[in-house]
Amino acid sequence: MARAIAKDHDEKRSQILKSAARFFATDGFHRASMAQIAKACGFSKANLYHYYDSKDALLFDMLQAYLSNLRDRICGLPLDAREPEEALRKTVAEILRAYQGADHEHQVQINALSALPKDQQTILRAYQRDMVAHMRGIVERLAPETFARDPGRLRAATMSVFGMLNWYFMWGAGQGAAAREEYAKTVADLTLGGVKSLA
Repeated sequence: MARAIAKDHDEKRSQILKSAARFFATDGFHRASMAQIAKACGFSKANLYHYYDSKDALLFDMLQAYLSNLRDRICGLPLDAREPEEALRKTVAEILRAYQGADHEHQVQINALSALPKDQQTILRAYQRDMVAHMRGIVERLAPETFARDPGRLRAATMSVFGMLNWYFMWGAGQGAAAREEYAKTVADLTLGGVKSLA
């Protein structure tokens, strides 16, 4: 007879993912054991195995939840009617808001995604590519003629925006909404100024 799913299954699963993200970010994924992960999550090893049969399965579930939610939040912004400058500012600010409270998940994505099997990496990197394509479309609208002549610069400009955003956890860990909004303005100003200089 199959074991019944506890009423708080989803709540405990979320607790595991959050605690494991903190553990992987601070102690590393590669050398972590299920016993260490269970202790960090406040679970017994046997109880952790009730939710995940391996640390790889846990890592994939964590990153899929994080990246799919992030992709939906960023790519779902209603921007079609906005001027490109405003679209950039709105998107950059939304990315930093989405990163708030998820510094550990973001760090684990950077450091441990490549530890997963190729097929799982493909799924996760598709979420990343969707966000890059979304940002590329916004940046392209800032100087369409310039980027039409030099597509390589469009890629460089797009990835530079993400570069400024993606490492914020290194010096802005734990920063609140006001600090993130201020940094979003800085990133947008630098991007807009840089694109104008290209033109």
